[in-house]
Amino acid sequence: METNRNKVKVPFWLTMLLLSGTALSGLVLAKSVKAGTSASQTQARSIRTDSGTEGTQPDGYQVGDIVANFRLKNVDGRMLSLSDFTSQKGVIIVFQSNHCPFSKAYEDRIIALDRKFNTQGYPVLAINPSDPTSYPDDNIDQMQYRARTKGYTYPFLSDDKQVVAQAFGASRTPQVFVLKNNGAGRFMVQYLGTIDDNPQDPAGVTKRYVDDAVSNLLSNKPVVITTTKAIGCAIKWREM
Repeated sequence: METNRNKVKVPFWLTMLLLSGTALSGLVLAKSVKAGTSASQTQARSIRTDSGTEGTQPDGYQVGDIVANFRLKNVDGRMLSLSDFTSQKGVIIVFQSNHCPFSKAYEDRIIALDRKFNTQGYPVLAINPSDPTSYPDDNIDQMQYRARTKGYTYPFLSDDKQVVAQAFGASRTPQVFVLKNNGAGRFMVQYLGTIDDNPQDPAGVTKRYVDDAVSNLLSNKPVVITTTKAIGCAIKWREM
């Protein structure tokens, strides 16, 4: 049984017109994608990572940026500012929280950093960026208790409104920003990221990023690894 099939002949000129239209649409789409990519690349800032490759860092302070002064409440009830440290060679800013297991795992190492570098001009200044309404363990009373029972040798400031954490571009706890005092109270970011390469096991650490950065600065040497990926608990931001 045969079936008749109608064959429609498309003129050659129409075929070429359709093909050119498809090509033109593809060209426009490609240009749009390329333009979007370029815009994204313009917004992203190039950084030096541990692996030596190029990466991107979220909005906030970058290596080489000057940090604006801030003022927060310490666990002893006093208000402390970054400008209170102008007599120091620099400051080791650590964003840490009470509820985060990573912060707890690093507490002894943070205390050790302060004991090692405080007398050399690079004291630790810890900031808690957690919203206590989301994490009651991070309210000022619990911060005071934690600092007292663990024997913190450094100030522990409450940033419950998260203004300072957002200015820094902090994303996790713990996360470190090593600042160098360039004179006249101008603190410049020299390193940002994680403390070392092994949150779980202090004995297994092979790369001590913060220690190396501060040691280099004290020796008037450039920081070799200026940026690493912060390892810890994500900061939960307050609802506006």
